[in-house]
Amino acid sequence: MVKSWNRPQVPRLVGRGPIPRLHDTSSGGLREAAPADRATLYVCGITPYDATHIGHAATYLAYDTLVRLWLDAGYPVDYVQNITDVDDPLLQRARDTGVDWRELADSQIDLFRGDMMALGMLPPTHYVAVTDVIGGIADATQALLDSGFAYRLGDDVYFEAATPDAQPWHLGQESGLPRDEMLRLSAERGGDPETPGKHDPLDPVLWRGERAGEPSWPSVLGPGRPGWHIECSVIAQRYLTLPLTVNGGGRDLVFPHHEFTAGHTAALTGTDHALLFSHAGLVSYRGEKMSKSLGNLVFVSELVASGVDPRAIRLAILAQHYRSDWEWTDALLATANQRLAAWQRWAHGAGTGDSTLREQLRTELADDLGTPAAIARVDESVAAGIPSTAADLDAIQSLLGIDLH
Repeated sequence: MVKSWNRPQVPRLVGRGPIPRLHDTSSGGLREAAPADRATLYVCGITPYDATHIGHAATYLAYDTLVRLWLDAGYPVDYVQNITDVDDPLLQRARDTGVDWRELADSQIDLFRGDMMALGMLPPTHYVAVTDVIGGIADATQALLDSGFAYRLGDDVYFEAATPDAQPWHLGQESGLPRDEMLRLSAERGGDPETPGKHDPLDPVLWRGERAGEPSWPSVLGPGRPGWHIECSVIAQRYLTLPLTVNGGGRDLVFPHHEFTAGHTAALTGTDHALLFSHAGLVSYRGEKMSKSLGNLVFVSELVASGVDPRAIRLAILAQHYRSDWEWTDALLATANQRLAAWQRWAHGAGTGDSTLREQLRTELADDLGTPAAIARVDESVAAGIPSTAADLDAIQSLLGIDLH
């Protein structure tokens, strides 16, 4: 495993909070994210180039909030985040810049760690690089071949997307998308629907045979490297108990990535990948979705280097509901700076006594991570001149991750 980052302080609060309810992408409704005894969470990590932009930060802050709520409800949490440290976009960026792909990945992972610490994010229990589980991915791919859920096409191996009635998964189960939309998104998001010889254009690659100029590893399948979706299935199975309580990530991962991750898990284990599939909205900048391809990225590290308080960045993001699509603007950051200053003045000289905010924050956040409503509750106390207590500040730090002490 890769070293993650230092854990911020999370004060333990009086009593216990409720089990949070989350929007489930598969069913389209709100459901309790209810662990049996331990909460298990898998969130797709970065492909380490162009990290960490505000879109990244918004996704990881959503699930940081979820982990805080589970801890407050009294559940131990096993949280896994992967690093896709070998993939086509990373290799292409390395070629374009003349940097060794491993050096590029290492530098961006280090930057990401620093950004997560600055923003007060809770670290995953297991932070796993794909290059550390190559053998396990190859073995899983061989198992899919042996069971008839995969096939060879030259030196590559593909998953049979449209088969198995015997597994607890079917194409479209998570995304609910029509086939024409799946084909469009597959072409846009790393799939290869035009590759000749595939049984179905939507079949995703499990293993890419060795190619000149690309990294490869020896394996039971021959030399090569993993496909994208199988990595998360294998890592989740290795480090967490299935089905996961929640599988999370940005909404642009619903199809094909999370759809096929769930399919691979079902074919390998005969069980569902997760009980609940949760997805965060997308962040735009200057009128376009913030994306590496467009280059319209706002980087956390650059904001911090310019003197922005990381707590203001966190507040700016928390002021947006995690499932909404929204736009990063200078005005949004200015509002967050003003809010932080007001909260700090209110917190100065906090007294003793119980918290007037703790149960309000718990209630708002348990309703589909309602961070805007929770922030509004603090704003109301500040505006009304209700004296702060140390217990109030503990609740804000524990549940919203904003340290005002």
